[in-house]
Amino acid sequence: MMQQHDTRKILKKLGLNMLHALFSLFVICSSIWLCAALWVQAPAGWLGSRIIIGIWIAFALSILGIYISQHFFSRRKDVLIYIIGFICSLFWYFGMQPEQNRDWNPEVAEILHYEKQGDFVRLHNVRNFAWHSDGTYTPRWETREYDLNKINGVNIVTSYWMGPQIAHTLVSFDFSDRQPLTFSIEIRKENNEEFSAIGGFFRKYELSLIASDEKDIIYTRSNTRGEQVYFFPVNMPKAEMKALFIEYLHKADELQKQPKWYNTLTSNCTTLVFDMVQAVSPYHLPTDYRLFASGYLPNYLHDLHAIDPKWDMKTWYQKAHVNPRVSQHDKLSSSQYSQLIRQGLPHSHLENTSSHL
Repeated sequence: MMQQHDTRKILKKLGLNMLHALFSLFVICSSIWLCAALWVQAPAGWLGSRIIIGIWIAFALSILGIYISQHFFSRRKDVLIYIIGFICSLFWYFGMQPEQNRDWNPEVAEILHYEKQGDFVRLHNVRNFAWHSDGTYTPRWETREYDLNKINGVNIVTSYWMGPQIAHTLVSFDFSDRQPLTFSIEIRKENNEEFSAIGGFFRKYELSLIASDEKDIIYTRSNTRGEQVYFFPVNMPKAEMKALFIEYLHKADELQKQPKWYNTLTSNCTTLVFDMVQAVSPYHLPTDYRLFASGYLPNYLHDLHAIDPKWDMKTWYQKAHVNPRVSQHDKLSSSQYSQLIRQGLPHSHLENTSSHL
């Protein structure tokens, strides 16, 4: 009997230690998350929010038993206060709503909208800025018309600005009777606001969908900002190209009706494109780390044969590199720029493709 009692006592102690360890881990993770959210959002102003962060850290440390007293009131009360405080913080955080009316940066000031009759689409607020060598621009928002039956190519464009792991992803559509049109899912920056990958985790930015001329949205990266840009024609049946374009229209509808938050990990320029492609593809596309490490997205597409496998990826990166072809040209027309970035590349449409897209 004594041995059974001792065994139960040991198991009970182990269980309590496990619970304490799990709760301690919860305190550490939740406190890091909350302090980061308070730092980014600064709901009480710069100074007030940092005071709140300091108070929360002190209380979290007391919960973890770092102070000699190991508690303010009692262990149970401290735990209860911590949980209630954290639940209140969740109400604050998830109660924040994205907005349409802010002092937006001119690059994302307008919202894409359209009219559609059958396969004919009239797009409003297509961006076609004239970019200057000093980084300034002349804003131009246009209305353009497209026949979706004239789509004859889809291209993935990746633009690198912070190393090989991370890239901004754009999708450009070719038309047999029009200049190409490029879609870009971006943060909707306010005036004097800069991008922060950390801020993107904490509801710092709304989402924006930009439809643009290539000479605007790709040129500004390859020529004005000096980012390293790569252009990859994608193998995709024409029916799926058309369906993908319509998915972008649906995304425009969503954002016009209800603004949404950008998220660095889950709702960004690559994951949202993947979701749209998944919606129109007859195949199930495998989830892959390269969807999050977006700089390697072309490699993922190459493995799926969505990028022509006749070249290995080293050759593809050499041939797809836009900058060497356009960096010395500051006075190109829209059509000249689009021709140059496609120079030496296969056409994107293969009717009888073996791609899994």
